[in-house]
Amino acid sequence: MTSQPPLLYWVNDKGFHHDFPDPLKASSRGLAAMGGDLSPERLLAAYRRGIFPWYSVGDPILWWSPDPRCALLPGDLKISKSLAKTLKKQVFSVTFNRAFAAVVEGCAAARNEDSSSRSKTWITPEMAAAYLRMRELGYGVSVECWQDGRLAGGLYGLAIGRVFFGESMFSRVRDASKVALAHLAEKLEAHRYRLIDCQLPSEHLRRLGAITLPRENFVALLRRNCDPQVQADWPKIALAP
Repeated sequence: MTSQPPLLYWVNDKGFHHDFPDPLKASSRGLAAMGGDLSPERLLAAYRRGIFPWYSVGDPILWWSPDPRCALLPGDLKISKSLAKTLKKQVFSVTFNRAFAAVVEGCAAARNEDSSSRSKTWITPEMAAAYLRMRELGYGVSVECWQDGRLAGGLYGLAIGRVFFGESMFSRVRDASKVALAHLAEKLEAHRYRLIDCQLPSEHLRRLGAITLPRENFVALLRRNCDPQVQADWPKIALAP
């Protein structure tokens, strides 16, 4: 007699923004739930639990909590010799939150151009609008690298409590996204952020110093560092030159 797979949790879409399952009970692939919406309240509730949305156009919203979880301690970013030279030469002018929408657009375009990307359609128009709203509410962060007045690359994510949840990055010029990450890590460390969530592990992230954490350990870290009362010095990061 074959065993039946567990029923997938469907998020209540009637305004119950805290309706999420225990992330530790997510499937072996990391799928925790389906449904719901991308309202700011729901996104905050999800990220504080270690759950994030990731789905394709035309599909219901899928909510994930992978095990293990890829993360980077802000002070542990590995700077290669070539990247150190780029940083020293100040090849790029780096800003924070000066072009959030353009960075999201750049990340979406880069993914759609990469035919091998598993998450080719991940940054849907609905997702882009949701994160722009999070920026308006003071949670969204973008880092921009400029060269000759043009956006050469960058990254964006959410700053909640003392954790930065990285969403995506892109480069139009070599090393632009790495430079953005280096500046972000320096700023987060200065403002006592504890963790950068990188979501899924990859060799690229490992070379930059990222580690993998058991889902249980990652969720425990979020409980200590994502409480609404421990929001770090956000304005200083938001307005940093």
